[in-house]
Amino acid sequence: MMSFITPLIVARKAAGLTQAELADQAGLSRMTVQKVESSAFDPRLSTVLEMARALGLEPMLVPAGLRQEVEAFLRSGGKYLAQPSGIAAPPSIVETLAG
Repeated sequence: MMSFITPLIVARKAAGLTQAELADQAGLSRMTVQKVESSAFDPRLSTVLEMARALGLEPMLVPAGLRQEVEAFLRSGGKYLAQPSGIAAPPSIVETLAG
């Protein structure tokens, strides 16, 4: 489960939130957030979803066979292979969503 929790910790810290602030926004106790982040127990899916949503994240299931391609796509900023670069390039999905 740690590989799924790590992005939540990174997102919480990037948002400048304490564990207590995230807990408040997610409707959880600070102790629950602390235990989830430290892998002290295996949280319910609903707990992880509430933490993610409070951070503005939406977890997504990706077929195992496509994981590397999806990760590469996201790391590239949402640009497809052979997309032109520079000012003439269409905006990536990441740029579009960032508005």
